[in-house]
Amino acid sequence: MEKVNQIYDANTIQILEGLEAVRKRPGMYIGSTGPRGLHHLVYEIVDNSIDEAIAGYCKNIDVTIHEDNSVTVVDDGRGIPVDIHPKVHKPAVEVVLTMLHAGGKFGGGGYKVSGGLHGVGSSVVNALSEWLEVEVRQKGHVYKQKYERGKAVTELEIIGDSNKTGTTITFKPDSEIFETIEFDYDTLLQRLREVAFLTKGVKITLVDERNNKKEVMHYEGGIIEFVKYLNRNKESLHSEPIYIEGEKDDTLVEIALQYNDGYNEGIYSFANNVETSEGGTHVAGFKNALTRSINDYARKYGFIKENEKNLSGEDT
Repeated sequence: MEKVNQIYDANTIQILEGLEAVRKRPGMYIGSTGPRGLHHLVYEIVDNSIDEAIAGYCKNIDVTIHEDNSVTVVDDGRGIPVDIHPKVHKPAVEVVLTMLHAGGKFGGGGYKVSGGLHGVGSSVVNALSEWLEVEVRQKGHVYKQKYERGKAVTELEIIGDSNKTGTTITFKPDSEIFETIEFDYDTLLQRLREVAFLTKGVKITLVDERNNKKEVMHYEGGIIEFVKYLNRNKESLHSEPIYIEGEKDDTLVEIALQYNDGYNEGIYSFANNVETSEGGTHVAGFKNALTRSINDYARKYGFIKENEKNLSGEDT
């Protein structure tokens, strides 16, 4: 994946407000304090790694569920910046993890495309965790800092040397906040597999130390393989999915489709890797363009006669 030529350092981390309200009203930030909100913590940390992959800097993401239901996410991206933030005079990694709306997703400086909760993810995960530890491999060193319930309890310190780059975050959800802190392997697997399909070339490994489960997801074909996976138990009407990609006005579009012998329409749509389950203008535009193209082709080659009506969207 081609790297985005943009600067990613402390100057690209913009701050909008603090963390105070997160622990009081967690549902405003993660949707609920039930299982859905619990799993969302993992998604938010993984989404940060995926942003690095989309930008062309990360190839591997490892997610491990430990026996105590803490979770570790490791990536080989650039690493969260560790230099001092010019406005608050703290390491940028601490700013990202302790201040709401602080991240490289604002103002266009750090990322061209990003998913997740628009930058609140890491700090919200920190605020809603009993403890969190971050390690950053960057500038020839390994940096580490510890937090408890959203507050730093150690300074950012160098604990070793490394010629690699990347970020490791380990956190344990706070039982004072969540109804349960037990992660479901299959729930995480489903979302991580989806993300792996959507992010062509990245390798995501999920390990569950509680019962020795492991799954490696790596799809060089991207959404083409996603469509094949969705059709795996159906009879396809053509052997290979139709694939279209393009860019206009800085908007990137990918489409893959494959007709099968079923009668139910199955459209999965995403914007910046976030599922848009209720559709939107991008889905409506696709449907209209598909129907129009098929009608034009059918009339050009005589499949639809002059006195016959065009096919409708339901037909195509």
